[in-house]
This record gives sequence, structure tokens and C-alpha cells, in this order.
Amino acid sequence: MKISIITVCYNSADTLSDTLDSVASQNYSDIEHIIVDGGSNDGTEGVVNEKGWRVAVWRSESDQGVYDGMNKGLLLASGEVIGFLNADDVYMHSDVLTKVAATMTDSAIDACYANLIYVDRKQTSRVIRHWTSQNYEPGLFEKGWMPAHPTFFVRKSVYERLGGFNLRYRLQSDFDLALRFIGIHDIRTRYIPEVWVRMRMGGMSNNSIRNVIRGNIEAYLSCRANGLKVPPWFILGKVFSRLPQFVKAHRVKLD
Repeated sequence: MKISIITVCYNSADTLSDTLDSVASQNYSDIEHIIVDGGSNDGTEGVVNEKGWRVAVWRSESDQGVYDGMNKGLLLASGEVIGFLNADDVYMHSDVLTKVAATMTDSAIDACYANLIYVDRKQTSRVIRHWTSQNYEPGLFEKGWMPAHPTFFVRKSVYERLGGFNLRYRLQSDFDLALRFIGIHDIRTRYIPEVWVRMRMGGMSNNSIRNVIRGNIEAYLSCRANGLKVPPWFILGKVFSRLPQFVKAHRVKLD
């Protein structure tokens, strides 16, 4: 089973090396690593040339933002299963994709997902937030729930049937996609209760209070656009639902 990993980046020379090493260190062999770059000018291509020995596809051109880049990656992907790993992210251990493949050998499963930890951007052994997910049940999206996107692996056939990322949403198109796939079209998912991804803080959706608020508004609009009945205070509820994840973060110890 080929697994396509799509990494979308722009001026990510400082962190992309860790992502490339993380994918290259996976003990699963049938990997297609696709890098979709937005036209970087900071030496990102040089990092790929130096460290990207496992990169199958490199594409660099201007785009309309990260989700446009992800859609381009979907068109390039040839794997049966597709996952996304951002240029600020690494896999927690070398067995992650082996576990993905083992899970997805069950033909009754359309997608799988796991947990994620946010770490300090410079001190990556310092855990800031422990994103613990759960088995999906109806009503979760109305509470602001979603699977952690870098842990969300989906069959290519699902993307072909249901489409990719809606570029209407600049910050929460991954929420919208998960809502459409799981909440609306009821794809069959499996939750794996372990940490698969380590993500640096400071990404697009959490690098400022303004973006956090804008992102939550987009999630609200996505719910309404997809026919979910959510009240205006959904936006605050989504924020408060994350607070326990920051409290639990101190329990995670990294080397």
C-alpha cells in the first residue's frame, strides 16, 4: 500500500529539514513524499536538494495559500492513502506510517487519525498543548471538534469522490474538509489513541489572537454552510474546549 505524504511549504528553510528527516526515517518503505512549495526565496529548494533523498515530487510555484498548495498535492498524489505533514511538523516515531498502513489494510476503514502535541517553536522538547482526540460520534463538530489534521490519513478514493479543500476558508479549510467527510458524508474512521505528530507552535492558524478568532469564525461559517445548527457562541465554545489540552500538556515528557 503506497502512502502519499504531502508537505506544503513557503520560506520554510529553517524547519523543513526536520520534516524531511522525519519522513525519511520512517521504517515503512512504500512512501511517496510530495513537496509543494509556494515559490520560496529563502533557500528552501536547497534544503530539499540536500536532505530530500526520499522526496518523490517537488513542485515550486506561486499559489493562493496553503490550502491551494494542498489541493495541488492531492492532484499529484498516487498513493492509495494520503496524509499531510506540514513543514513545521515531525512524526513522533519511526513506526507512524507502519501503523497507518496496518490500520488502513482494513477495507472497511476510509480514514484514521490519532493525537498530536504542540511544542515550543525553538525548544521542541517543551510541550505546550496535548491534542487528544476521540472516536467520532454525531454532534462533535457542533462543539468545535475535529481530528488533528496532520494525523488524518484518508483514502485517495475519498478525495476523488468528495473533493479537496474549499479555498473560501483561509484558516480552517481542514476543519471544513473533516466536517464534510466525517460529519456530512459519514466516512468510516478509526481513532488510534496515541501521539503521531509533534507540531511546532506558531503555525498559520495559531500565530496570533487575531488568527485564532478568524479561524473560529471560519469554523462557525463552515458549520452553517454545511447545514449544521450552531449558535453564535460556538466560536467561544471552540476556544474553551481547547483549554484542557494545555493543562494536560505538562504530563507529556519528551527526550
